Amino acid sequence: MSSALTRRLFAPAIALAMVLALLLMPSLALAKKDDHSDNGKGKVASVMTRNLYLGADLGPVIAAENTEQVVSASGAVLRDVIANDFPTRAKGLADEILRTKPDLVGLQEVSLWQTTPITPAGKALTIDYLELLLNQLNRGPDRYEVVVVQNEFGTETPADVNGVENDGPGGELADAEVLGKLLMRDVILARTGAGVHTWNAGGGNFKTLLELEVGGQPVAVKRGWTATDARVRGSEPFHFVNTHLEAFHPLVRQAQAAELVAPGGPATSDLPVVLVGDLNSDDDTVSGADRLAYQVLLAAGFVERSTNDPLSCCLNSPLLAVGKGGSVSDFDHQVDHVMTNDPAGIKLESSEVTGLLPVNGFWDSDHAGVYSALRFTR
Repeated sequence: MSSALTRRLFAPAIALAMVLALLLMPSLALAKKDDHSDNGKGKVASVMTRNLYLGADLGPVIAAENTEQVVSASGAVLRDVIANDFPTRAKGLADEILRTKPDLVGLQEVSLWQTTPITPAGKALTIDYLELLLNQLNRGPDRYEVVVVQNEFGTETPADVNGVENDGPGGELADAEVLGKLLMRDVILARTGAGVHTWNAGGGNFKTLLELEVGGQPVAVKRGWTATDARVRGSEPFHFVNTHLEAFHPLVRQAQAAELVAPGGPATSDLPVVLVGDLNSDDDTVSGADRLAYQVLLAAGFVERSTNDPLSCCLNSPLLAVGKGGSVSDFDHQVDHVMTNDPAGIKLESSEVTGLLPVNGFWDSDHAGVYSALRFTR
């Protein structure tokens, strides 16, 4: 075949290929953006911390002095949990995650609520925040999988959910028709199909715990952490830690932060450490003893790698339905953080706060989410 004939036969095909390549360039660029690629100039991994809100204020239960008060307060808590409608809130939470596409997500207050009837008036109920959130996250092409789950504070109390007097078994339980059970969990999720590799996953509870008395019975408020080693799209390996420090006692919180960074602690590693979570502490947006835990982390060499503009905490109402309480102005301090212990090797590429406005008739949580893209420079 002559060279002239070859050019005539193949020229249209070559031209078509060039046109297709040009048409595909925008979509390829978008795919790179979604995957946080930086054209070989460094490696970027993205993380998020997200407190899901357990669904109610446990304060009245904690303050109860006897079984009768526990029954009444527990019933009110369960009514708030139902009213706060996590199946609907999970849609908004999933949309936050799917829009920002973090490679690793640290979740706190991933609650499991259950009721067991103890009278014919009682109704069985299960609200599993993890299952409901995963169902929403994995309904499309972008998907997330569980890396590790750590059980935290849990309790089981008799409860008067229906508010009807004397339909319980009698005595101090005269109004209780169910046993209500709460289990809180900390969870790490990883984005699938995005070059996220994890290993050595685990978790644990802090040794220092807040000790309470509920209805005359001692209760330890379990808090803890989850962790995994990870590499994202060829980045240097790093150690990812997710935690929820004590909310109600600053000295317990300080001790838990010290456990994180003590020799051999969960936030120490031969690898660079990325620490996310609800620390219930900060260095400038809270005051007094509430700064102590954050100062422990700063002293251990951790630096902030998330934005405080806008602030991300917290609604001042236990009810998340629009019109029931809470406003944007409630977000006036910072307790949800992304931090790293390698200031030279991990830089902040970008950061944003998510979930500052209600959707689907509900705020997604009493906290906002905090997302950060981190550049690994070593």
